[in-house]
Amino acid sequence: MNVYDNFQDAYLDTLDDILKKDSYQVSPRGFRSLELLGAGFRIDNPLDRLITHPSRRSNLVFNFAEALWYLTGRDDLAYLSYYAPSVRRYSSDGVRLTGTAYGPRISRYGAAGIDQWDAVLMQLRNDPDSKRAVIQIYQAEELQIPDNIDVACTLALQFLLREGRLHAVGYMRANDAYRGMVSDVFSFTFLQEVLARQLGVSVGTYTHMVGSIHVYDPDLPAASDLLATENTEGSSPMPSIPEGDVPGDIMRLMALEHQLRTNARRLAPGDIDSLELPHYWCEVAVLLELHRRVKYSETADAETISELLDWINPRYRQLMTRRFPVLDREASHA
Repeated sequence: MNVYDNFQDAYLDTLDDILKKDSYQVSPRGFRSLELLGAGFRIDNPLDRLITHPSRRSNLVFNFAEALWYLTGRDDLAYLSYYAPSVRRYSSDGVRLTGTAYGPRISRYGAAGIDQWDAVLMQLRNDPDSKRAVIQIYQAEELQIPDNIDVACTLALQFLLREGRLHAVGYMRANDAYRGMVSDVFSFTFLQEVLARQLGVSVGTYTHMVGSIHVYDPDLPAASDLLATENTEGSSPMPSIPEGDVPGDIMRLMALEHQLRTNARRLAPGDIDSLELPHYWCEVAVLLELHRRVKYSETADAETISELLDWINPRYRQLMTRRFPVLDREASHA
């Protein structure tokens, strides 16, 4: 298994392997793709989870939004489609998501409504050397639904506490290497970090295991161009989630998220210090506000946009202006 210090190196190598090694050409449900079987890699620093390659234009806001959607046990389409409109095609009723929505399976799994997150916390507190701290995602009955358009790609997440460090392993039946893997690794390592904070331990390694890792035909040119383009941006770890009342901080942030998403509130630069959130979560709040201004076409106030961008760390600022060029005051005046 290949071992990397950061996710970006693993991401680029995985794409290179799929495009250049003996891949299968397959068309499950009519979607042609190049595929490798039984792939895996380890990341030694899971906080170094961002794709910063200038050709990829990662969606940092969606990454946070999806991870928080999982952590708060949600399945509502209205929330996730606000950040990624394309997910609407995976909803059978236009109201909720099923296989894509891991949150309900994490917090209320099956008919018994098992809170797997709390179960894993208790397991590791009672037996730190346990191998049983597993959160099950995939459900057997998903294959029994005729023409199911939303089957979970993830099988399970396993957490192992060794020598004061929380390690995680993500097991996936299938993974879209060009698009989906970026958000999946972000979410799974984010969950790993949150769990580590709740246990009061350090973050260990993250291992990603996939049965079928693939690139869909429409993304092959973009993947090839990405690999052919020099990466002028080095990787850099994200800030660490602060200790304290992490679940409480997340719930307070999500209450603010609802107000911003529904356009019931605007966050001005002068409001940030009064949010009663640690700096880490205030930065996420600013990302949500910047996204709100893009969604609701409120980007004309260049001075306020500039102040909001200056409030977040340089890496976040770089990713946001790259993904949403309308926020980039320098590019707009070029």
